[in-house]
This record gives sequence, C-alpha cells and structure tokens, in this order.
Amino acid sequence: MATYVLVHGGGHGGWCYGPVARILRAAGHEVHTPTLTGLGERSHLLGPHVDLDLHIQDVSAVLHHEDLREVILVGHSYGGMVVTGVADRMAGRVGRLVYLDAATPANGQSLHDVAGPVIDAARPFGEVVDGVELVLLPAPGAGAFYGVTDPGDLAWMDERLTPHPWKCFEQPLKLTDEEALRAIPQYHIVCTSTLATRDPALIERARAEGRLWDIDTGHDLMITEPRAVAGALQEVATR
Repeated sequence: MATYVLVHGGGHGGWCYGPVARILRAAGHEVHTPTLTGLGERSHLLGPHVDLDLHIQDVSAVLHHEDLREVILVGHSYGGMVVTGVADRMAGRVGRLVYLDAATPANGQSLHDVAGPVIDAARPFGEVVDGVELVLLPAPGAGAFYGVTDPGDLAWMDERLTPHPWKCFEQPLKLTDEEALRAIPQYHIVCTSTLATRDPALIERARAEGRLWDIDTGHDLMITEPRAVAGALQEVATR
C-alpha cells in the first residue's frame, strides 16, 4: 500500500482529485487531498497573508500531523511550486515526487518565471477584492481554460472553482536543502500537448529513465482522464 498526497493547482481544491482518489483508495492505497488556504472549501480564509510560503506550510503540516512517511507527493500545475517547497523542507518524509502537468521550478523562481505567458493572459481578467489581487475568477464554463470539454465536468467545476491570489504566482520559491530535494526520485505525468513547452533535457532524461508518462488530454488531466492518471501514479509506486 502506498501513501499519496495530491496537491491541486490554481483556483482548484482537493475536490478536483475526487475521481483519482476513489480509484487509488479502491486499490488499497492511502490518499490525502488537502485544499490550500484561501481556495475551495477554505476560500473563506482568503486574505493578504495567502502566498506560496503559506501553501507550502499547509501541505507540510499534513505530512507532520498525519505522521506520513515515504509519501508519493503529487503536484498539479501551480501545485508543482508547492510540492517542490514541501519536498525541500520535509525531504525525510517524501519518498517520490510527481509533477502532474506541473511547474518544475528552480530555486528563486516564481510561477510567473516558469509559466509567465499563460498566467499573464489571465491577469487582465482579475480583480482586487479587499486589497487582494485575484486571478482565475470563476465564470460559467471556466473549466474550458483548463482543457475540460465534457459538459458534466464543466458544470461540476462551475460549482467549485474559486479565485486565486496573484501573490502566490509572483512569490519566488526559496529552497533550503537542494541536495536532499534532488535526491528524491522525481516523476512526470504530462499532457502530450505541453511536452514541447517543457525543458527538453528534463523530459528526455525522464523518458530515458522510465519516469515520464504523457497523456493526450487537457491540462486538468485528473478530471478528464482519472483512470490514466491513477494508473500512472500506481506505476510510480512500483518503480
């Protein structure tokens, strides 16, 4: 039995992993799907204090208080920033690190540094509420921005997506123990369409070492292809 901690991306919440989590739990695995502060069912905690560092603390606290070890730590999209920070700070509890069509930052990089054109396109449609700049504002059919096309999935997402603080996207990641972080085996599950935008050396090395899966679907692949994602995650546990 493996232990998974699945971290969502911008504007989402732990809810987005529901289909994947059900498959993994049915196979006997332990699965945690924390929601980051200010998002999803924790959107009432939104405020000027919410940033990347706080989200790293959110997930680190789950590992600590649940006493989780040899965790398969998974981050989707912006969640790649978060899980990199968590693995850096809690390397002794992380057995494998999985980037699910996610940002793969270096020390000192922000999400804006990694994926500037994509999030810059969303920023003009944001707003400032109580002094907090918010982006990825929910709207009918907003799931299409994440590559979701099924009407049922889009309606499900319409009821759950929440705005995301821009501050999280511009704060640089500060690593404290890169040697320990790099010693953790890293895996990549990506959308076929995003392969060309990724670091070629990183992708080719992962492919050569059997640490790469590409799935031909939209960015929210945990929603559009939950069985393929769950299958890849179970393979990660056996590698």
